[in-house]
Amino acid sequence: MLYTEANQLRFCPSSKQGHYESYFLRANHPTKKQAFWLRYTIFSSIDKTTELAEIWGAFFDNDEVIAIQQDIPLKECNLTDSQNKIQLGNNVLQFAHLGKGNASGEVRDEARDEKRAISWQLDYAGETKVLPLFPVPYYQRSLPKAKVLVGIPQAFFNGQLNINGETIDINNWQGSENHNWGSKHTDEYAWGQVSGFDGEPDSFLECSTARIKIGPLWSPKMSLAVLRMGQQEYQFNSLWQAVKNKGSYRYFDWSMQCKNKDFTLEMMMSSKGHDVAGLNYRNPPGGSHTCLNSKVAHCEVILKQRGKVLHHLQTQHRAAFEILTDDNSHGINVQNYAQ
Repeated sequence: MLYTEANQLRFCPSSKQGHYESYFLRANHPTKKQAFWLRYTIFSSIDKTTELAEIWGAFFDNDEVIAIQQDIPLKECNLTDSQNKIQLGNNVLQFAHLGKGNASGEVRDEARDEKRAISWQLDYAGETKVLPLFPVPYYQRSLPKAKVLVGIPQAFFNGQLNINGETIDINNWQGSENHNWGSKHTDEYAWGQVSGFDGEPDSFLECSTARIKIGPLWSPKMSLAVLRMGQQEYQFNSLWQAVKNKGSYRYFDWSMQCKNKDFTLEMMMSSKGHDVAGLNYRNPPGGSHTCLNSKVAHCEVILKQRGKVLHHLQTQHRAAFEILTDDNSHGINVQNYAQ
């Protein structure tokens, strides 16, 4: 899949279906337990009564998290400026051209405390070798209804964040540029990503365990994973593999085992409650889900070939770990829950 195709805006104002679409950036400090997550989202409910942009900003700093979300009327957004740019209010994301992109914006917590704010001015660069989580043909099909891919798996960010008036210098933080969209969110999932394991900067992991609701019934849990080690890629993401792969998660631990013909991937991921932001995700058909979001999780991966260990990867606090749920027993305060 080409980079320009991966970042193509899928939102169609005349569509009779609801739609959500997000471009997000995330990165971790090279050594410290710090990370940021910035999300530019277009949302249109199926009945067209709610059409807006959502801007999200989150900063993870040791054992503290600040997360803010702000709505912008869709009429204040420029979605046709150019193929390589999206502007939501005053928030601009210029996609990578020749491997280089930039992002600027601000989000304020006007509902709670207008002094709570996150702003950013960032440049980033990386090889535009797209990583699809699903087999490429699935991106042109109606199912799955929620699509996700990584435009730049190995992106390096430079610039500044401002957190509640304090400037944070971003110097060569490693992360990714991502794109997801669909007519509804996956009903329940765990999602994970690592851009550079400790001591292995050229490694990248994208993985998920999910299930969907079909009428009153739940599907079996399906687990997918793609691991890159330099130029070598290990895929565990066919539909048949997803059903056979094993995955199990709870608050806040997740394990999975994926197999293909020659390789086995074992993954363990965990986070602490104080490292998790609770986010309210509107759903185009109606209602919303809770996203429990950490960008400083622990992760361990073992890749085997016919029982022999090829790679043993670990990171103490560089993993992205999310759980999407309708359950409210997690004990995490949810940002913007009432909307």
